[in-house]
Amino acid sequence: MHQPKREHPKEKSELHPRNKHRERYDFKILIASCQDLAKYVKLNAYDDESIDFFDPEAVKMLNKALLKHYYNIEYWDIPQGYLCPPIPGRADYLHYIADLLSKSNKDVIPKGNTIKCLDIGVGANCVYPIIGNKEYGWRFVGTDIDAVAIASANKIVEMNPSLKDNIEIRLQKNPKAIFKGIINKDERFDVTICNPPFHASAKEAKAGTMRKLNNLKNKKVNDIKLNFGGTNNELWCDGGEVGFVENMIKESKEYADNCLWFTTLISKESNLKSAYYFLEKIKAMNVNTIEMGQGNKKSRIIAWTFLEKERQKKWIDLRLK
Repeated sequence: MHQPKREHPKEKSELHPRNKHRERYDFKILIASCQDLAKYVKLNAYDDESIDFFDPEAVKMLNKALLKHYYNIEYWDIPQGYLCPPIPGRADYLHYIADLLSKSNKDVIPKGNTIKCLDIGVGANCVYPIIGNKEYGWRFVGTDIDAVAIASANKIVEMNPSLKDNIEIRLQKNPKAIFKGIINKDERFDVTICNPPFHASAKEAKAGTMRKLNNLKNKKVNDIKLNFGGTNNELWCDGGEVGFVENMIKESKEYADNCLWFTTLISKESNLKSAYYFLEKIKAMNVNTIEMGQGNKKSRIIAWTFLEKERQKKWIDLRLK
């Protein structure tokens, strides 16, 4: 028995105004771009076309279709069990980063491959570099500590000719380091981005997933089948998000002249206090907190720089010449 058809808002107004994913998924146009998606699309209890967001294969195929339709990515795949990120949220981060860079460029978003970004924890999916390059023409270096993720991201770049000269993937050989061993002495990045591991242990990650599934299904779930996947180093690390961000902030001081803006997502609002404390301790010149929202989920980006306003402007002027 079908429930009464729900009235949906015309667009997801909490997403960034430039985000291509503000409207509801149009499965007809997505299937036209990626026919393999068709077998996963069904009418739900409200008579709306949808996929089963608890089916990892369905979620992966939706991502393939979104990347093909909106970003002209012909090949995209990830190994089983690796993180399959929600595309709208990843796009949101990059649009807010574009706004941040515009503040150092007379409110004009700097575009083109003279702008270079560093993605810490690029993952097997390579989604941030894909969207950032396709939307703004920026070049990317993506790093990861996982050799399988590195191989997967490299394959995505190799199989899409438009990405080959714009995205470089580097293995971080020291799992405790963030920028060390990655940023070369005279290398310059306009911005660094990161989606840090949320949890402090595998047990905590599993409990968090259980809570999320129980809330979504309104019933007790005993069997975890991760719809968005995620390997251990993608979901947790010693010290969790707080510890990871603390290390990143401390290391950033050593690369104060190599980067214009350092940024990271902060998933839990309660973790901001610790980040502010360490940013004050290392004497960051300017700290911005950017609020983001995706559906019921709220998150934020924290951004910091060691350059005063005048140097920020000169930095972008030189980069765009």
